Amino acid sequence: MRNVLIPTKLDKVAASILENSGYKVLQDSETELMTLALNHPETEALIVRSEKITSEVMDVLPKLRCIVRAGAGYDSIDIKYARRKGIDVMNTPGANSNGVAEEVFAMALAAYRHVIPADIDTRAGGWEKKKFMGRELTGKTLGIVGLGNIGQLVAKRSTGFEMKLLAYDPIISSAKAEEIGVKLVDLETLFANADIITLHIPENDETRGMINASLISKVKTGCVLINCSRAGIINEQDIRNLKAEKKLLFCNDVYPKDAPGPKSVTDIADIMLPHLGANTHEANFVAAKRAAEQLLDYFEKSVTNFVVNKGIPDGLNAKFQHLAFKLAYVARCLIGKKAPISQIRCSFYGDLNRYDKWFVAPISAALCDNFDPQQAPEEALSFLKDRGINYESRAVDEQKRYGNAMTIDLETGSSKVSLRGTITENTLMITRIDDFNRVYLVPQGNVLIVEYTDRPGVLASITAHCAEAGINIEDIHAPRDSDGKNAIAILLTDKLVPNAIVDKIQAVVRSHKAVSISIP
Repeated sequence: MRNVLIPTKLDKVAASILENSGYKVLQDSETELMTLALNHPETEALIVRSEKITSEVMDVLPKLRCIVRAGAGYDSIDIKYARRKGIDVMNTPGANSNGVAEEVFAMALAAYRHVIPADIDTRAGGWEKKKFMGRELTGKTLGIVGLGNIGQLVAKRSTGFEMKLLAYDPIISSAKAEEIGVKLVDLETLFANADIITLHIPENDETRGMINASLISKVKTGCVLINCSRAGIINEQDIRNLKAEKKLLFCNDVYPKDAPGPKSVTDIADIMLPHLGANTHEANFVAAKRAAEQLLDYFEKSVTNFVVNKGIPDGLNAKFQHLAFKLAYVARCLIGKKAPISQIRCSFYGDLNRYDKWFVAPISAALCDNFDPQQAPEEALSFLKDRGINYESRAVDEQKRYGNAMTIDLETGSSKVSLRGTITENTLMITRIDDFNRVYLVPQGNVLIVEYTDRPGVLASITAHCAEAGINIEDIHAPRDSDGKNAIAILLTDKLVPNAIVDKIQAVVRSHKAVSISIP
């Protein structure tokens, strides 16, 4: 008999499914988690929602084998420590998506029709019909920032309102966008043309503070901005400064902490909800049901599709996964971070060929900061498929004698970038970029890559611009292509070369491509 602990308010369907399969289940949302853990050391599996599962909790559960997060996000679980303890962590992606998507329209309708202030006024005896003149959703332009599970459902749910759809997503393919029925545009175009803007992106170093004065200043007068994503992606002060001028309506459901107390957006939010996006009976039921079913499959059938902290198979050096990530990341920067990728083609040589599926997750993580490189291969393939990106692991010709090496190609339909890499003396190395061999780039730190028609004086011009900007060059390579017509300058610098300097270099040397990259 398996022992399962559910220390959270979760639909009883999870306990029912497990108990009907002969499992012993304790569901207790009132007792403190550590107390429960200490009193039930026999626990083999946990099903949780937002509870923090720390190393201390895991240490007092010696038989724990699996933790299931009934929901998508799992940042409240120390997945790295779980991996060291041999504990698998699973999530139930997509279970809450519809609840969040519907909340977008609930907030938009409430804002357009003054539902909250009109209710308060009417209860107080008022009858302010003129004051609460509203607007209709039908025919409006909806801007969706982020086309993951939730963003795609928002697009689908909008059809009843006959809305025009604009979307921004840096990795979804054009074909997938067409299938969804959205027009892909850049952020500036979306903010300038949408009547309602809804945000569905992760918070990370690239997106933090992304919704700022530069974008907000472009919106239409009376625009509705809805954030059911993450608090940190918005610059609150910029909304505060521009709200009156733009007559902006701001609807918010996310905060730095999910906890009672004063909220910093109180003075600028027209509608505030306590993170209710996934808080529906249906979402709770679906997440609970999936958590239980996945746990049964895990124990009874050894199914690990939804494990988010998988290790690597015996015989594979983890550094090759890091290499796959770095190759894909640099390729992504070279082809353009905003370019819609439609195809990934990979070749894995030597012993790496039999481990090809284990590179899909780190490659996916290089394309999207919100994807965990430790996700299962099946989840990574599903992630790419949902965004209309085809993935191909090609048959290889071992007579080329590349040894343990890999090639990763990214394609948009109109352009392509191809990189090859290997590990030399325990050091990750990019050996080829497109037609340029003998690149010998160690993918770390700050790198400036400039491709140009080969001629005297170009390198001197590039280095001079760096010197003028106070940028020190630590190393430089400048191989030519096989025809000897073009060259590529690869400079390792002590700090990231600013875009303004890159633009100057590109103009002066008439380069085919110039990109400044900070490689994590």
